[in-house]
Amino acid sequence: MRIGELSERTGTARRLLRYYEEQGLIIASRGPNGYRDYDAATIDRVIQVRGLLDAGLPTRIIKQILPCLDKPRAIYFPDATPEMIATLEQERDRMARRAECLLRNRDAIAEYLDAVREYNRV
Repeated sequence: MRIGELSERTGTARRLLRYYEEQGLIIASRGPNGYRDYDAATIDRVIQVRGLLDAGLPTRIIKQILPCLDKPRAIYFPDATPEMIATLEQERDRMARRAECLLRNRDAIAEYLDAVREYNRV
């Protein structure tokens, strides 16, 4: 599929898809006309990359862990350095704190909505 279709199917701007390719996060083959051509599996990869970016991981870390995410039950990371492990632990902990904050905010909004609905019933 061409970049326009990948953009539509993933909701990702073409500019971002080109950036992901520059960063080595997705791969495109090139046709004789020079157009990018993506296989169907790239859709899932883009969605996965976007989720990791939304979670706050930088592209340099995403690039390193993407091979492990293809086969989550058979993770093998031969070039993991102590620094990389520490970075991933920090990112995991930061994501956990963010998730807790999001849950607290969700609960606060739900409580507010309940109160507003109850007030409007009276």
